[in-house]
Amino acid sequence: MRTARLRTVHPVLWAGWAALAAGAVLCVLGWYGVSGELYAERQLPYLASCTVPGAALIVAGAVLLTHGRGALAAARVEELYGLLVAAEPTGAEESGTAAGDAPLAVSGDLLMVPGGTLWHRADCPLVAGKVESIPVDAKLLASGELGPCPICEPVEETD
Repeated sequence: MRTARLRTVHPVLWAGWAALAAGAVLCVLGWYGVSGELYAERQLPYLASCTVPGAALIVAGAVLLTHGRGALAAARVEELYGLLVAAEPTGAEESGTAAGDAPLAVSGDLLMVPGGTLWHRADCPLVAGKVESIPVDAKLLASGELGPCPICEPVEETD
């Protein structure tokens, strides 16, 4: 899945960079031609043949790069979603519980990542093994600045 999507994205990125480069070259040639002419009537052919198409190519290249980067980001999100879905435990069907009923993490300790907006259980796959994760500050939790992680579904502790 990933390679098929990336094969369609990379040509768009290359086309964007090529259009930007060609547009820049045309703008420089147009500027050089205009700068050598004294009269406006003689400058118009350079503007029409080089500068205007060069500016259009620069705009087209910027649009292609934006579209290509957006498609690349979408491909990465799809890949991560596929990994998350594939990480579903297979023992859930055998025990008789649905996979969506039980949280992935059951620890009572709450952690957060500095600058993050969610709190997690200590054994949540999103913070497990991360050295930068720290215990949740009670002030942040009480003020409502942190929300619960949708993956591990922690329960808010009231002290």
